Amino acid sequence: MKIQVDLKSQLPHAVLPKTTADEFARQEFVKSLKFHLASKVSVGNKDAYEGRARDRFEKSAGREPQTVTEMRKAMGDDPYFRFWSALQRNSQEMMWKSVQLPVERQHDDLIGQGRIDQPLGSLRLDPDMEIPRYHRAVDIHCMPGGYHTDFAADDVANGAVYDRAVYIYAMGRMGPTNSDIGDTTIAYLKQHYPDFKPRRILDMGCTVGHSTLPYCDAYPEAEVHAIDVGAPVLRYAHARAESLGKAVHFSQQNAESTDFPDGHFDLIVSHILVHETSHAAIRRIMRECNRLLADGGIVIHAETPPYRDLPVYDAFMLDWDTRNNNEPYWGASHELAATEIAAETGFDPDKAFEAYQPSAFEAAEARRTKVFQGGDFGGGGAWWVWGARK
Repeated sequence: MKIQVDLKSQLPHAVLPKTTADEFARQEFVKSLKFHLASKVSVGNKDAYEGRARDRFEKSAGREPQTVTEMRKAMGDDPYFRFWSALQRNSQEMMWKSVQLPVERQHDDLIGQGRIDQPLGSLRLDPDMEIPRYHRAVDIHCMPGGYHTDFAADDVANGAVYDRAVYIYAMGRMGPTNSDIGDTTIAYLKQHYPDFKPRRILDMGCTVGHSTLPYCDAYPEAEVHAIDVGAPVLRYAHARAESLGKAVHFSQQNAESTDFPDGHFDLIVSHILVHETSHAAIRRIMRECNRLLADGGIVIHAETPPYRDLPVYDAFMLDWDTRNNNEPYWGASHELAATEIAAETGFDPDKAFEAYQPSAFEAAEARRTKVFQGGDFGGGGAWWVWGARK
């Protein structure tokens, strides 16, 4: 099935909520506001730091800030930073509200569209699933109800909300299908393991399948599975995949402990999952990956850049989400030592890897427009990938 893609808008599909003119205008306003904050307002923080906050810290400590914690001490009470931070948080809450309204208006219709009679793939839910506390404790990135809350029987609402919100949040820089992280991870695999042909693939923490579906095209002979703890996002992911003609087997499972047999997968992937799990959970997930991988299999996680590779000011700005966007594990996840975690969880450290991979969407845009614009999402147009081969 050939799909025509408009690079300037989100790709429509059967379960993407439809908007009225007013609803669309509201969403476009939020997207424009986020772009304005990122491109015009945020830069004033650097002026505030270099013009006064750094000097204040130097007078107190006798040197410039050297860590994110010290940067927070230097900048936390600065009036410009607090002004920008308040606008940033408000834009996040405005975004969720703007996408909730059309979902609420057509809630029953979306639930109906989420029921698939003759699927290409499958959906398996667990009504007894215990949602991990690190998901229950907060509404992650301020999304009301998080990934797991059902508001009705067979609910898909939070999947629909997430699908549209990601496009607005990324200001379109994740591509028409919000698939940039998956596309970028695949590009890394194709470049570094050109002869690798996985038979079974598992995407951990798939939410609505934005990064899952590219694997169906990249490895057409493979059987693709995807798991998440949230039932509403999985129902939506299943319906979305079916409407786009992709066969994926979705199941409601915790990545820390799944019901798949030992050695069942050749490739295990995740895309911005790690920063939404606890310190201990990350290690349990990696141990589970080790159990699930066949010999010669690969596990690869994609995230935003670790703080150690960034100037301290940039690391501080990236860390904003930890304290201001309901991302309590964000900061710690950006200080991971990939090789150490691989060794701790049973992998050969000599087969561990980490690298920066240019954003697939940004690279494609550069080829198309001859202009490279580092994405707000990908740390200047790149994603950090890390993992190991078994």
